[in-house]
This record gives sequence, structure tokens and C-alpha cells, in this order.
Amino acid sequence: MRNAILLHLEVQHPHSLIYRQLNSVPLLKLYFEGDGCLLKDYRISRNSLEALMRCLGPERRQAWGHHMTILTTLYWLAHGLSFSLVSRAFQVPLSTVHRLVHQGVEDITALRHSLIKLPAGPELEEVGQGFQQLANSPAFRTCVGAIDGCHIRIRAPSGPTGQDYVNRKLLQLQAVCDGMGKFLQTFVGFPGSVHNTRVLKHSALYREALYPPPGYFIVGDGGYPCIVHPIVIVTPYREPLQGRVQSRFNSCHAKASSIIERTFGKLKVRWRCLLSKALEVNHNFVPAVVTACCVLHNICLTAGDILEVLEVERSPPRPVRGVRGGQGWKDRLADQISAPDHNPLHDHDYC
Repeated sequence: MRNAILLHLEVQHPHSLIYRQLNSVPLLKLYFEGDGCLLKDYRISRNSLEALMRCLGPERRQAWGHHMTILTTLYWLAHGLSFSLVSRAFQVPLSTVHRLVHQGVEDITALRHSLIKLPAGPELEEVGQGFQQLANSPAFRTCVGAIDGCHIRIRAPSGPTGQDYVNRKLLQLQAVCDGMGKFLQTFVGFPGSVHNTRVLKHSALYREALYPPPGYFIVGDGGYPCIVHPIVIVTPYREPLQGRVQSRFNSCHAKASSIIERTFGKLKVRWRCLLSKALEVNHNFVPAVVTACCVLHNICLTAGDILEVLEVERSPPRPVRGVRGGQGWKDRLADQISAPDHNPLHDHDYC
């Protein structure tokens, strides 16, 4: 492939600066000229990168310019550097880095509908089995997702809307994942000062009752309402707990719901642009950046490309007051955990 690429460049651009740079930029030589590990520089394995290029389409895999776009974008996402530092690393003008990164993020984000999708049919049963194993209880076999919010630091926008972002945790990513930590649905864009419940109620997941389907539930922490309509979300019992039944339920619930926190940790440890420093891009571009990282997370997970989990800094959930719509589901699940021979979810009055 490399010879074909070089021949194409020689014919089209015999005196091209880009052609000469291919042999002088270590970051490009690492990808084009060898079989070396890409994890240190790009935070992604070669198998994952090849999977990404396959998803982007065959015509793009043959275009050296598109490889340059994706490699520059991955490097920027992986390290959270300024465009000027990326410009020096790849020896290209600052304006070129800006164009390549925006194009690369746009191309990767365009894959979201095929790579971040809600399961259906037999897939639901497989997801349920994953949560049953996580919780170590058959009561969670109809649990098909864990929901939570994650904060991303950004440069606060100027003007009146900037006041909404006066919070050291400035922008929210709401996500649902399966038992393996794969993103099933994402919603990003609300300021960090907004409560999880408000973000939920503005998301398509809630407004259009997208997920879970009837007969299934998802788990969330105390920052979410325990409800059965328009979707079923089951939260833990609040302190103080009333006996062993509630204690056992909370233990199983914590085992099942913690997968979403670990998923956010894996996302941030790989794509360090989301980790510590504020994203120094226009706030309107941030949702696309976060979504692109989620798409890449799913590609890496499918390819078996796993990095060490990072504990994500997060605030204790602000409890939701006065919402008891899902209490029946919670009580039935708790009873089933404490009395596994009885299956209360076979009753027909829980939704």
C-alpha cells in the first residue's frame, strides 16, 4: 500500500512538500513505514485504526490525504494538545491542522449512527445476560443498560450564555452503555451546571421513549428519577436503608451500574483531550469532538483494544426528590434478589 501511495504522490505532486515530509516526520513514518505500536502516540492500536479506516470507506483508505487527516485528528484527540503543538509535531501549517482536525472529527462523528446504536431483538437478551453477570443476580437479566452523566471541561463561551458554564465541570455527556462498556446512546451539549434529570428529559432517549423497550429497564444512580414512564429507570434505595432486602438490592445495583463509570474512565484515559485541560475550541464544536471519541471508543472495544481504567472525578449525585414512579420495579427486584425462587417480574402490574 505504501508504494502505491508514494507512486501516486510522485505522479501528482513530484515536488510536493507533503511527499518530502513523509520521510521526515516520525509520526507519519511510524504509521506508513513500519509495524510499530501506535498506542504511545495515537492511543489506538493498529488493528483499531484499520477498523476505523474500513468504516470510513474503501475510497478513503486509498487516499494518503485522508490518512493524514485521521492521523492528525487522532493525535490531537489522544493528547489534548493545542493546534500549534500538533502543527509542529506534523510539520504542517497551523491552518492546515485546524482544517484537518475539523474534517477528521466530522468524518468520525458521521459514523455514530452505525457504531453507537441501541440493541434490538436477540441483542437485548445478550445485553441482559451481561448485566445479570455484573450484578451476580438473575433479577437483572432484563436490565439492558446503565445511564449516567460525565463532565467535560471546555473553554466557556463568551457572552450571556457563558454564565451557564460557570462551573469547573462545564459540559455534560449523558450516555447509556451495555454490560461490556460499549456506548449504546449518547447525548452531549448541556452545561455542567444542569441537573442530570433535566438533561435526561431533554434527550431523545426520554422524549421519544427510545430505550429500553417494554419489559426491560436501565439502571441509574441517585441523580436520576426512579420512573416507569416514558422509560423505565431503576435507581438504588436511599439511605438509611430499611433492612437486608434493600441492602442486597443496592449491592447488586452498584455492581451493575458501575460499568458506566468505568466506561467513562476508559474513554478519558484514551482520549486525553477530555481528561484534564479545558478543550480550547469553539464550544459549538465540542459535542462533535466528544461524540467522535465515543465512536472511537466503540471501535477500540470491538477490536479488543483495551486501556487501563481511570477513576473519573465526579460529584456525588444530587438526589431526585419526590419521584416514586419506579418504586414498584425496585421493590420487586429487591424481593427477587432476596428470594430467588420467586420471580415477581412475571407479574403483570409492574408497568
